[in-house]
Amino acid sequence: MIREAIILAGGLGTRLKKVVKEIPKSMALINDRPFLEYQLNYLESWGINRVILSVGYKSEIISDHFRNKYKSIEIEYSCEDEPLGTGGGIKKAFEIVKGQYALVFNGDTFFDVDLGKLNTFREKNELDVVLVLRYIANVKRYGAIKNNAENIITEFCEKNNRTGEGYINGGIYLINKEYFQKFDLPEKFSIEKDFFEKYFSSKEFYAFHSSSYFRDIGIPEDYYKAQDEFKKLPY
Repeated sequence: MIREAIILAGGLGTRLKKVVKEIPKSMALINDRPFLEYQLNYLESWGINRVILSVGYKSEIISDHFRNKYKSIEIEYSCEDEPLGTGGGIKKAFEIVKGQYALVFNGDTFFDVDLGKLNTFREKNELDVVLVLRYIANVKRYGAIKNNAENIITEFCEKNNRTGEGYINGGIYLINKEYFQKFDLPEKFSIEKDFFEKYFSSKEFYAFHSSSYFRDIGIPEDYYKAQDEFKKLPY
């Protein structure tokens, strides 16, 4: 089982400014607890014992709260002096990943995925990059991802270019550090646009489907929904 995770916790939360002010998006309060606490509790329940927080905007708010330990989890910080994009943040964080594989999580999305099944899927098929996908009724806000019968990703559909049901990027990735670092990637880039969408045609990126609870708190409407929904979570 993989024991390390990266959380992209440096987001400004631009779309949440009306309801969450002057703090990183990952620290937005859900029932008086920072969103990050729910993620860390979830990770601890799956045996993750080392988490690298990729931070930037007002990182001191995060580090002052969590320090270097949260329950049984060792916490380290990968600090961006300027925004590096989702890809740049992951690339920098991987410099201090100790193991061969790491899980990567968006810091504004809670997706209650069975990490045991995800790891088994990766081990059984000896995979280097796995994206966890979530089925939803309308993909317009997120864009869609398609895969073939072997779970190889075959297509990315842009946001707003398609409506209706489909699978979206759930914001959880399982990545082989050595494989990822073979690519000549810039300091600043988007993991979605400049890595997944650019290189998926190599037929080496795989989809893992999960229908578990999913909530992206990136917009006020969904942030408010999370206040009630998170009360039912065991984390």
